[in-house]
Amino acid sequence: MSLLVVGLSHRSAPVSVLERASLATDTQVKLLQDTLAAEPATEATVLATCNRIELYADVDKFHAGVAELSTLLAQHSGVGLEELTPYLYVHYEDRAVHHLFSVACGLDSMVVGEGQILGQIKDALARGQELHTAGRLLNDLFQQALRVGKRAHSETGIDRAGQSLVTFGLEQLAAGEAVDAWAKDKTALVIGAGSMSSLAAATLARAGVQQIVVANRTRARADRLVQILTEPGSTGVAARVVEMAAVADELTRADIVVSCTGSTGLVLTGAVMEEARRGSAAPLALLDLAMPRDIDAAAHRVPGVRLVDIESLAEASADAPMAADVDQVRALVSDEVAAFGAAQRAAHITPTVVALRTMAADVVASEVARLEGRLPGLDEKQRAEITQTVRRVVDKLLHAPTVRVKQLASEPGGAGYADALRTLFDLDPETVASVSRADTNDTDVKNRGRV
Repeated sequence: MSLLVVGLSHRSAPVSVLERASLATDTQVKLLQDTLAAEPATEATVLATCNRIELYADVDKFHAGVAELSTLLAQHSGVGLEELTPYLYVHYEDRAVHHLFSVACGLDSMVVGEGQILGQIKDALARGQELHTAGRLLNDLFQQALRVGKRAHSETGIDRAGQSLVTFGLEQLAAGEAVDAWAKDKTALVIGAGSMSSLAAATLARAGVQQIVVANRTRARADRLVQILTEPGSTGVAARVVEMAAVADELTRADIVVSCTGSTGLVLTGAVMEEARRGSAAPLALLDLAMPRDIDAAAHRVPGVRLVDIESLAEASADAPMAADVDQVRALVSDEVAAFGAAQRAAHITPTVVALRTMAADVVASEVARLEGRLPGLDEKQRAEITQTVRRVVDKLLHAPTVRVKQLASEPGGAGYADALRTLFDLDPETVASVSRADTNDTDVKNRGRV
């Protein structure tokens, strides 16, 4: 395993840098394609959220891999390498596994314990599978990260330590008042219809808002969100769709605005906010969960307007208390990292063991054929008994060494045992490689679409 992750997050970089470095979906696709075209990487996927951008790759050279991945991140983010480098972090092999598992459990989130990151990890894996940039290592890694994250939420009290970014943002707007009481009977405008906006709409509906207005560039997605909100047995909230062009008018009637789109420019400028709120004394709460931001930071200067965005959430979360359950999750992550590393190391030697047994089978077949040439009078029963005896001898000779070498290979530093086997038995490297390729192809077929 030569897993490498290079990235930046709210822990390593200011929001202004994260905002500029954010990657649109088509840019992520190009980044993955270019990463695979680069010499050090054999597979890759990218985890991009509102507060982190991480490029995962299986590389054959550490230093070359770090240099290449850093350069690619800079090129595709539009932030110069010299400016970006101080904010980048690098994790390799077991440390990279530990990092992703911690991320999956919500330990590295802006709001500790939030569960939305699992959906984002799932999306990252699906993208790698769709583009065929995620091979055996990243498929195994991300599948296991999802299982570890689910374990953390089901077996520990990490949920008590954190919440979704949406809930945390609404709590900041409510300023100490219970969100349900604060939101009751208000009108909410939700801009965007992706996962974060949909979560915000559902949270507001459960909190008791009177009406939700949804605006989105793609009308069909907004219609679908409203359908979910208003279907029988759902939230029961009144909801309707408006075109993006009508957002300015809706601002004059809204009490709460939540925005999270994939736009690379401002959705609500300071001028639009001033015009919409001219002559209005009613308070307006704005929650901007987009990266880069949807709402002009100058909006907070408009009378009656209060703005909470990713930057202010980062400042507020720095003082948020962490539950004692976090220690339990950290222990779980450490155990899972050790188990994953052992499994990967053991799997690394499997092609060599298979190649060794294949060579032994060829030796048996060759010697039996030679014996038949020297003793042509053997009948079928005698020939079968001799063949079976030779096979049993070879199997018994190989059994203990192959079982033991798998055990040793699963331990830290055990990767060298595969090399030792290949050297001692003079195994054909192409035979070992062909077993590895076949194994990888089988894994790709099994994992494709399984997220």
